[in-house]
Amino acid sequence: MFENTDPKTLNHVGQGAPRVESRPKLTGQATYVADMTLPGMLHAQVKKSPHARARIVRIDTAKAEALPGVRAVVTGAELDYRVGLYMVDKCVLAKGEVRHYGEAVAAVAADTLLIAKKAVELIEVEYEVLQPVLHPMDAIKDDAPLVHPDLGTYDYFKPAFTPQPGTNIVNHNKIRKGDVEKAFEESEYIIERFYTNPSVQHVPIETHVAIAQWASGDQVSIWSSAQSPHTVKNLFAVAFRIPHRNVRVMVPYIGGGFGGKAGIGLEPLVGVLSRKAGGRPVKMQATREEEFSLLPCRSGLQHRIKTGVSADGKILAQQMTQYWDAGAYADYAVNVQRAASYSGSGPYEIPNCWVDSYAIYTNKPFSTAYRGFGHVEFHWGIERHMELVASAIGMDPLEFRMKNLLRPGARTITGEEITEHTGNVIKCVESVAESIQYGALTPEEKEREKKTGRKIGKGVAALQKAPAMPPFTAASVILKMNQDGTVTVNVSLTDMGQGTYTSLAQIAAERLKFPLDKIHVAFECDTDRDPYDWQTVASKGLMLTGNAMILACEDLMKNAYEVASQILRATPHDMDHDEERIFIKHHPSRGIAFTDIAVGYAYPDGNGIGGPLIGVGKYIAQGLGHIDKETGQGLPALDWTYGAHALVVEADPETGEYTILKIASAFDVGKAINTNLVRGQAVGGMVQGLGTAFCEGYIFDDQGRLLNPSFTDNKIPTAMDLPLEVESMVVETAQIDGPYGARGVGEHSMISVCSALGNALQQAIGVELTHMPMRFEDVWRAINNKTPIDNWITKSPVGSCRSAPELRKHE
Repeated sequence: MFENTDPKTLNHVGQGAPRVESRPKLTGQATYVADMTLPGMLHAQVKKSPHARARIVRIDTAKAEALPGVRAVVTGAELDYRVGLYMVDKCVLAKGEVRHYGEAVAAVAADTLLIAKKAVELIEVEYEVLQPVLHPMDAIKDDAPLVHPDLGTYDYFKPAFTPQPGTNIVNHNKIRKGDVEKAFEESEYIIERFYTNPSVQHVPIETHVAIAQWASGDQVSIWSSAQSPHTVKNLFAVAFRIPHRNVRVMVPYIGGGFGGKAGIGLEPLVGVLSRKAGGRPVKMQATREEEFSLLPCRSGLQHRIKTGVSADGKILAQQMTQYWDAGAYADYAVNVQRAASYSGSGPYEIPNCWVDSYAIYTNKPFSTAYRGFGHVEFHWGIERHMELVASAIGMDPLEFRMKNLLRPGARTITGEEITEHTGNVIKCVESVAESIQYGALTPEEKEREKKTGRKIGKGVAALQKAPAMPPFTAASVILKMNQDGTVTVNVSLTDMGQGTYTSLAQIAAERLKFPLDKIHVAFECDTDRDPYDWQTVASKGLMLTGNAMILACEDLMKNAYEVASQILRATPHDMDHDEERIFIKHHPSRGIAFTDIAVGYAYPDGNGIGGPLIGVGKYIAQGLGHIDKETGQGLPALDWTYGAHALVVEADPETGEYTILKIASAFDVGKAINTNLVRGQAVGGMVQGLGTAFCEGYIFDDQGRLLNPSFTDNKIPTAMDLPLEVESMVVETAQIDGPYGARGVGEHSMISVCSALGNALQQAIGVELTHMPMRFEDVWRAINNKTPIDNWITKSPVGSCRSAPELRKHE
């Protein structure tokens, strides 16, 4: 919408307006669920399993129930409910068997948090410990224990997913394009390699927190730090078999989410505790340790890639097998895995492609959405593989990429044709390569090598991502004009720090021709009062809700013009407006102020017309469909956002220690609605990507116990880890169906950071890294050809994953 608008005519779109929520956040006035205390509120705690897999023999809650101040105790045995977004496979509390370390087996609500903690300690649980299945490659063996023997009985979203009952494969997606076998036969080179990465935690500043009050008549009010209030409402109502009208979800300010709060979390638990406590509100906030084990994480991935290349460096065929560690429950993992299948080639033209992508149950904390939605994980393999293929065939990695990147006329692995409007990944790669002066060291860099004794390398990595969502994904906006002519915006898209409300306010101000300070986006989302929005995920918010905002503005002005036309006795086509009034174009002195018609207009004799000025906008994804389950062909992508990173790194060739000197990032955003927010997303995602690259990852012992469930041993980046220089660039290839040509960029800055670092390290000191994170000791091990520690479990069952690349040259 309005993608061809001349930038010179724009007053708000394209500007770096300050964030609309800066003042309440910086002054401490913003209210989070953690800040809230309701009258009569109780505090909840859970009893967690110390085992990854065990049968629950007995739970004795008598001592806990007898403790003064305890108002409710519940166990899984008394709860006949399951929850799940795409696969309904999870009980509110473990029932009969625990499936991962840290899973909740009982819960308590008490007058104080201290009493609740004491009561949990008094609960006695007898377990029959069972052998867990911890690695996805073990879980798919014929004799593997079944994490979910009842998989075949679960409800699931049938158009998109294909579980395999009697196995641990909760979903399998296929891509079949061209004739892969023939293309491999015609290839000059065939290169095959295995890449791995572990599960990681989202670590938002605000941990999961929810309050629920289950009142009489099954009227349930929920206050939550959830990303997607209408999703929580829907899943809660379906799970407990109560009407949707009975469930009200309110989301105030959110202290970060990154996908970890996208689905349903603590809400069912505090709901059942409130019901048992006679309707008193119950609150639970997860500790940081509970974030790591009780609540979901990002999927781990084992990724085999086999590529056939012609003598001149063109990719002819690629076969990819992805083994995703879903953990104990499907949650978002199956959709992450599905999105990774149809996007799995990266931004390259692959004429013949074969993908098998599996989501696999294991006895580990379950997986969910995470910024990048699987693309961080599989791009690690794809972009490292492009580097290794180029090295193996003797071609410069940048030249190899440029030869194979998508361009207009090419087709994706699902058959979608790339057009001039799809985006320009080539320009993104060229921009970052130029920024770091790829291909040679500058005189200053050569002098730095002499002084430090370290080696400098430069690496590039490309990326792509489309929103992963159902074809019926929709958003809506309501605008209400106030008596003073200002406008209040109601949406259910949440702003958890990404700045979307600021961009939406800019779009509204632009379309209404109002000053930005006349637009107020209400921050607290309330499903009883705010219109529907599918979810705040997938980098789709700006595009879908932005379009709905434009349509709401059009509707508001249409309604205002209809009233004004009666008052001014003129056709709406002959009228225009400014920030204060509607007027007749050819008689501009004749007009009516918005303040006079905002809530209705009264003639001098007292007769009224009009009424409150309201604008409604709704927008649904256009032209999408479910991909074919056998071939993977179809149109699953609303839009593609392309990008690239380039890194300059210096590394010690003996110890493996390294420093990132510079990172340059470029993204084709279509149109930057807010230039400052785009840079904020780019830098923030880059730093988060560096955490994945060099320090983050779950480590389990061979019984499935998480060994690093806190920041003591599970580090995240700090300001001390920032590169010495950061450059962020935008490319603007207008998205035809995007608001003013914009497309999403919320997740993309995190994708391929890790592979760009791996590529730079390879250029610097020749190490071939196939597992992330790349800690100093991992680089040292690669230098000395020592097997690195497996972050999946401390005793790795897959030692072959780090073998040298297999290169076969056809004669």
